[in-house]
Amino acid sequence: GEFTSQGLTNMAWACACAGYLSQDRMTAIVDRVADDISTFTQIQLSQIYEVWLVVRNDYPEVRTFEAVDEQILREAYIKQQQPQPSRLQRDISAALSQLGWTHQFEYVTEEGLSLDMAQPSSKHAVEVDGPSHYLRDPTNPDAFVENGGTRLKSRLLEGLGWRVTHVPFFEWDQLQSADARERYLASRVA
Repeated sequence: GEFTSQGLTNMAWACACAGYLSQDRMTAIVDRVADDISTFTQIQLSQIYEVWLVVRNDYPEVRTFEAVDEQILREAYIKQQQPQPSRLQRDISAALSQLGWTHQFEYVTEEGLSLDMAQPSSKHAVEVDGPSHYLRDPTNPDAFVENGGTRLKSRLLEGLGWRVTHVPFFEWDQLQSADARERYLASRVA
């Protein structure tokens, strides 16, 4: 049967997250999006943009996405990116500033990817990963595993030449003193 726009978007995004995009799949996705882009919602176009970035990074020789206007996808993606910094993110930003790690807060790359904190000149990003970035590990209920979206974003950033330092909430919460947090951050961004 034929995919709905939602089904196609879900399948394409899942394949991008898993690193399972073949040229045949990409061509089918692009043909469907190009045939009737008006049937795709802004959220779906946003997800297709992430797929487009994966294709551009992982398969630079493939030109299948030329049939779709990148700007439409990028604009849909940027509209979905409404940064809402958490208290944890602000606390870590302040701690990094105290360490002398100068950075831009809520930096957006040329591609539209939002970074919690970044040093654009060196392409070093710090991502504060709260609970929504993780799933429970089914083999160990006390452990966390990064979700697909978090892994995909890291892979995209690394493909664009960024060094990404993650600060997981469960590691940060274990640190009981300002000194311990300072040592932790200093070792992470060194």
